[in-house]
Amino acid sequence: MAKLERRALGAGGLSVTAIGLGCMSLSGVYGAADDAASEKLIHHVIDQGVDHLDSSDMYGWGHNEELLGRAIKGHRNQVMLATKFGQTQRPGQSNGVNGRPEYVIAACEASLKRLNEDVIDLYYQHRVDPDVPVEETVGAMKKLVEQGKVRFLGMSEASPDRVRRAHAVHPIAAVQTEYSLLYRQEAEATRAVTRDLGIAFVAYAPLGRGFLTGAIQTFEDVDGRRAAHPRFQKENFDQNRALVAKIEGFAKAKGCTPSQLTVAWLLAQGEDVVAIPGTRYENRFDENLGALNVSLTPAEVAEISAAVPTGAAAGTRYPAGGMGGVFI
Repeated sequence: MAKLERRALGAGGLSVTAIGLGCMSLSGVYGAADDAASEKLIHHVIDQGVDHLDSSDMYGWGHNEELLGRAIKGHRNQVMLATKFGQTQRPGQSNGVNGRPEYVIAACEASLKRLNEDVIDLYYQHRVDPDVPVEETVGAMKKLVEQGKVRFLGMSEASPDRVRRAHAVHPIAAVQTEYSLLYRQEAEATRAVTRDLGIAFVAYAPLGRGFLTGAIQTFEDVDGRRAAHPRFQKENFDQNRALVAKIEGFAKAKGCTPSQLTVAWLLAQGEDVVAIPGTRYENRFDENLGALNVSLTPAEVAEISAAVPTGAAAGTRYPAGGMGGVFI
């Protein structure tokens, strides 16, 4: 097996494979998921030498962590285990948030129990609580590190100012935000700060929730959760599909798939970037991992960036309710 490229997450000695697995879709978010197949997928991922597995207590509201805990049993030393806290259930409404110190401690204890583990490698605040100073939230997260329950800390969808404030309380190893050829304004603003502070950038939804794979060719192909996302809705679909067609053209010329070109472009943005595309399927995972074999010259990276300019995508990256909780 070829040795996979590794990248550092922050300055504290943590490193991961440049491509990992985002586990959200294993909890039925983009269609029915089978637990046995999901556990088999995780074993396949580990067998390929990939160690970055990213979960959250919000994915299936505990289901994802329980699944992951079962799957990594006997493989713990081969895995960099990341999970998140901070979102709360509000049936019939958009998710709530809770960043109060006492909640941080309770959420971690609950995650450890579901994972059946003693320590979480990378623990993120999944969504910022605007009503709680980030210093208080990260202060509680710092206590978890001191207690040996968490090794490293992360933030997700936090604005640059909030990242700076969090990092002043305790070193932040990674900041996670959506980042892809389609959606990059907020990610690039965040990276200006994370690079300055020596923090890694973890790109979730690097394939634009499937749009950048080329598998969604017509509006009729949009189904499930994607239908709620503005980028896939009728008024925006054609503009975004035209951008994807450009990526398909570059991929054909390069002799790779659109997914591979997209992830290779992302990794070419800097050594501080790692990607966690999600999938339920082994063949898709293998395809994504193949991006490590796609080499792009600086000129090619610039050409691709110019073909899909920053801000060119139509529609926000979440519905209105979700947009109120990101980049704050």
